Amino acid sequence: MDAKKLQAVRDFVLNAEKSLKNAKKILRDVLEEQWLSLNDDDFNLDLDTKWLSSYNSEDFKIVEWVFTWDEMLWVDEHKYPIPVNYASKSRLVQWDRLKLTIEPSGRMLYKQIKPIERETKVWLLTKEQGKFQVISEWLTYNVLTAAVTHFKAEIGDSVSIIVPTWKQANFAAIESVIPKS
Repeated sequence: MDAKKLQAVRDFVLNAEKSLKNAKKILRDVLEEQWLSLNDDDFNLDLDTKWLSSYNSEDFKIVEWVFTWDEMLWVDEHKYPIPVNYASKSRLVQWDRLKLTIEPSGRMLYKQIKPIERETKVWLLTKEQGKFQVISEWLTYNVLTAAVTHFKAEIGDSVSIIVPTWKQANFAAIESVIPKS
């Protein structure tokens, strides 16, 4: 391993330690917002789902969801899978609101109905404990493997990611891979 790579690894470890400390503080601060709560056992973010709805329209069942990363959270507070290809190609961002229409045949149609306010950043793609992540400054975001595959990204690539502007998130959507110069 060359000196630059060793320096980068050392910097990642130091930044990860800072990120964990800062993330715990931010999670506690986020509790001020009415629709978030914190599970102290594992620092998972949980949503208050009271504002989501479910209804029938003609022969279709329509359910509103919130995107949590690779799944959707419904009003019953259960998490349901969402096709990761749809999530990555649609560039869904954590906290986006979706609508699922279930046809009588069982076919499921997903539609984004209220995207959260977003911002774009350029960070470095890494992989930790089998999960793809982007790391920079004092934050770490998980990204979908399907998005990494879709964009043909490799560890060490700079990627443009989309994250919520005003909400703390653990996950980011990949918008593009920045070409190496």
